[in-house]
Amino acid sequence: MTDKDRSVVDEIRSKGLHQAREVNRAHVLSSLDRGVPEAQIMAVLGIGRTAVWRTRAAYLQGGVELAVFDVARSGRPRQYGTDDEARVTALACSAPPAGRQRWTIVELERAARQEPGMGTVSRETVRRMLKKTTSNPGAG
Repeated sequence: MTDKDRSVVDEIRSKGLHQAREVNRAHVLSSLDRGVPEAQIMAVLGIGRTAVWRTRAAYLQGGVELAVFDVARSGRPRQYGTDDEARVTALACSAPPAGRQRWTIVELERAARQEPGMGTVSRETVRRMLKKTTSNPGAG
């Protein structure tokens, strides 16, 4: 490792501002740089051989950044943000429709579809939004 890489790895190892996986990978790189046998690294850190191999290979391929930090994963972006969840939660906490004692998920879905930007929200999405907030649409 270069001196710059060593300083980056030592900084990650010494500060508690990183995820455990990142700290473990930094320990692996530091140990490999000092010539510590793989078996000893695995025993001390409690990791498998493939973790050591992958960390080494990632360092050789792209340096410390690729070896220590997780690469952003692709995936479908969220369709509804926290503002939309807050609107659905506020709706569930409001007075139920006329003639009803409480909201049902279906009625909440219909009401949420009337909100701007939420015309395609499904019943299941409304249910999941409320589950996140541990909200009970019928309690009042």
